[in-house]
Amino acid sequence: MKLSEAEITMKKTIEATQRSFNTIRTGRANASLLDKVMVDYYGAPTPLKSLTNISTPDASTIIIQPYDRGIMNLVEKAISMSDVGLTPSNDGSVIRLNIPPLTSDRRKELVKLAAKYAEEGKVSIRNIRRDTMEYIRKQEKNSEISKDESRDKQDNLQKLTSKYTAKIDELLIEKEKDITTV
Repeated sequence: MKLSEAEITMKKTIEATQRSFNTIRTGRANASLLDKVMVDYYGAPTPLKSLTNISTPDASTIIIQPYDRGIMNLVEKAISMSDVGLTPSNDGSVIRLNIPPLTSDRRKELVKLAAKYAEEGKVSIRNIRRDTMEYIRKQEKNSEISKDESRDKQDNLQKLTSKYTAKIDELLIEKEKDITTV
């Protein structure tokens, strides 16, 4: 893997980590909590957001309005079965999700979950570094690049790795602050 490819892949890892963070509940209503919810629509798992209009009228409520009222029960079942941890209430035209305030224990669990997602992101970045390092060493071994070039590329790769690992740490600190703020 070339350095430019490694950087692109590291950027994608940062984006994936950010998406994972967005699925963690912070005590405020946020439509991205439902990003991973899939509805069994005509036998095919379909993302909830492509079948419904999701809005947050206030800080503690999410309103889900299916485009097709016939799938109201399917949407309700999908939310109940998901790991969102919220109970849907169906009034016939919309589904409401009330976001209860988080307890201190739940906040601690969510901080641990965020740390787990951050660590997964860091591991992914280190794997990218490892693969790219092998590529650089192979180039040096095959006399495609000199030892100096190899060392420079390895140094640049380490700088990239440090930069993106620090970015994940920043995202984690921001998410922890978000979770612990009452």
